[in-house]
Amino acid sequence: MLSRRHVLAGAIAAPALLKASRGNAAQTLKISHQFPGGTIDQGDFRDRLCRKFAQELSKRTNGALVGEVYPNSSLMKTNAQFSAMRKGALDMSLYPMPYAGGELPELNIGLMPCLVSSYAQGAAWKNSDIGREMTKFLADKGIVMVSWIWQAGGCATRGQKLVGPEDAKGQKVRGGSREMDMMFKQAGAAVVSMPSNETYAAMQTGAADAIVTSSTSLISFRLEELAKHLTTGHGKSYWFMCEPLMMSKAIFDALPKDQQNAIMEIGASLESFGTEAAKADDEEVVKVYKAKGVTIDDLDDASLAKWRDIARATAWKDYAGKSETTARFMKLAEAVAEKNA
Repeated sequence: MLSRRHVLAGAIAAPALLKASRGNAAQTLKISHQFPGGTIDQGDFRDRLCRKFAQELSKRTNGALVGEVYPNSSLMKTNAQFSAMRKGALDMSLYPMPYAGGELPELNIGLMPCLVSSYAQGAAWKNSDIGREMTKFLADKGIVMVSWIWQAGGCATRGQKLVGPEDAKGQKVRGGSREMDMMFKQAGAAVVSMPSNETYAAMQTGAADAIVTSSTSLISFRLEELAKHLTTGHGKSYWFMCEPLMMSKAIFDALPKDQQNAIMEIGASLESFGTEAAKADDEEVVKVYKAKGVTIDDLDDASLAKWRDIARATAWKDYAGKSETTARFMKLAEAVAEKNA
């Protein structure tokens, strides 16, 4: 039996056996993510998607490949997962793309304010030039895109509302990416940074006044217990994040072709589940927050246009100016937005 070590970043390295697919033995793929755990039928849909992937993988490969899901950053810390995949120390992760922006600034386009403003625009990326170029870029960096998933987001605040730019002044806002933070800072907010699984504590202690995150995370991390106001991602939003299921290319490349095909086919088949579940959570978050007496606002066209003007002059300009690659990515992404307006 073969073995290899999973290096747990940020902690003392610890060995983890990988069962090799030799003969009838199963090879185990460890699937990590930061979101709350549940079951294949209940809970955060991102955890459910990973469990559905693992279940189907075992079926399609007749047990040769087995997936083990590690929710809530229980295998390794959130921000360590991307680098670990690149090194072959983690097999798979459902990982918010812009979390890797510190390592690869090009990936900050995965949460660029007001660039993607509908699910149709996000879904169009995969088979457009922007998706093909990003897929190649990530492969060159050691990452395979298995499932493309986009989520709309909203904003929960512990005090005054945050709907239009005029509401931002003086608030401590968690935007979720460097580029989101640039937009909010220009509007007069102070910005704070943390993974979404740390947002409850930040709002509870007052380290953050406003949490901008996906509808699913607004539910899963129970922010309705602390919020006074919610700006929804229902209908339209300045916040759409790419949260794909990714795999280490080193691990992927070591598998036989039929298993590689199974992984990619299963990943593609789950994208519709991810989209419909994300849309359902855009509706569910309103029900959850209303039940707690939270005041609710949708983002209207006028407010979205104001945010877009700020984003274009700050985050879009800054991102496009970093390199030839970011300039090209921005141009290609804008083309998708225009085509699918």
